[in-house]
Amino acid sequence: MSRVKLDKIDRKIIDNLQKNGRMSNVSLAKEVGISAPPCLRRVRVLEKAGFIKSYHARLDHKALGYGVTIFSMVKLNSHTDVDLKKFEESCSQWDCVRECWMLTGDTDFLLKIVARDWDDYQGFLTNQLIAAVNVSSVKSSLSIRASKDVPGIPVDL
Repeated sequence: MSRVKLDKIDRKIIDNLQKNGRMSNVSLAKEVGISAPPCLRRVRVLEKAGFIKSYHARLDHKALGYGVTIFSMVKLNSHTDVDLKKFEESCSQWDCVRECWMLTGDTDFLLKIVARDWDDYQGFLTNQLIAAVNVSSVKSSLSIRASKDVPGIPVDL
């Protein structure tokens, strides 16, 4: 990521786009208090510098048939760089794994997994996750509900 010093306008741009990535450049420029052409230039610089990684729609997983969210704590047998990367590569191939975090402490990885139902998750757990090379144990917790689900990060304005 390039070293770009963020000023107040850049932070307003990032904050607004994080809240609504579909807003037009004209609306964004109005929100941050500058005209459209320099606003678009700033957005392009922020994208190129890596501050803005992507734009996407947040989907309703339940409406699309994924009624179950599970958090799985995975322990591995080996912790060599090669083995850690192999596990991460496996996770990247499993569509139901939406997030994969390497951790310190007793758990090596925390996975956020979505499934259509508990049986769907059990099939993934048995046939793919536990069967993966180097996995020594998996502890799973079924999510009851999300009381907070805010994407992005706090932006200091």
